[in-house]
Amino acid sequence: MNWRIISTLTTAYYAYMLEYRAELLLWALSNSLPLIMLGLWSHSAQGGGFPLTGTEFERYFLAVFITRQFNVVWVIWEFEKEVISGQLSHRLLQPIDPAWHHFFSHIAERIARLPFVIGLTVLFLLMYPQAMWLPHWRHILLLLVVVPLAFILRFLMQYTSAMLAFWTERASALEQLLFLIYLFLSGAVAPLEVIPLPIRTFLVWTPFPYLVYFPAMLLVGNLPGQEIERGIGVLLVWSGVFWLINRYLWQQGLKRYSAMGG
Repeated sequence: MNWRIISTLTTAYYAYMLEYRAELLLWALSNSLPLIMLGLWSHSAQGGGFPLTGTEFERYFLAVFITRQFNVVWVIWEFEKEVISGQLSHRLLQPIDPAWHHFFSHIAERIARLPFVIGLTVLFLLMYPQAMWLPHWRHILLLLVVVPLAFILRFLMQYTSAMLAFWTERASALEQLLFLIYLFLSGAVAPLEVIPLPIRTFLVWTPFPYLVYFPAMLLVGNLPGQEIERGIGVLLVWSGVFWLINRYLWQQGLKRYSAMGG
């Protein structure tokens, strides 16, 4: 894919997203669960017995809020609709893989959402000024790599689940179950430090902590160098695994779709 196609898709979907700016604000607010959990955990931390202080909880959940704004994915609902309605047939006539339409629509939405994310972050810091901190410039540079990798992995995970739409009309029902697992195991509702060590030891080899917890902890500066290297490696490995599974299911699904007259 050349730069002209990338630019055209991004520009077109960005213009489309701007038509729904009110909805973008609502979508940004709908991902404010970390800010709700912040109040619960920071209040609990005042009684002691937790590995993080109240201020550390505040910084962590602000970082989680920011991180989750960049890895929200909805491709399974769009893809399921295209398969069921037959719209996928029109996509297949185009010279590019339909996945790129979904991918760049997500990228464009991130760009359009950014002003709302900045505004909500500033509002949060006005409410919790003690939580303000300045990330290290090295961590900021690493985030420019880690956050896109986390989004790509999240996108591949859900897009792979979306392939089930070739075999069932309720592929999105699986995502509702996986989303609950994602919330609890990714660090979105609680940092991994409060999870029992045996479970935490197992989780570090799954993709979930690297979708939210890893970039959030990198943003607040609480990750040693060796964990950063391992985290990037795990992101790359799991992305490769889901890409291979996705391509296999895509080829098999297309055969079934064509056989059914799609």
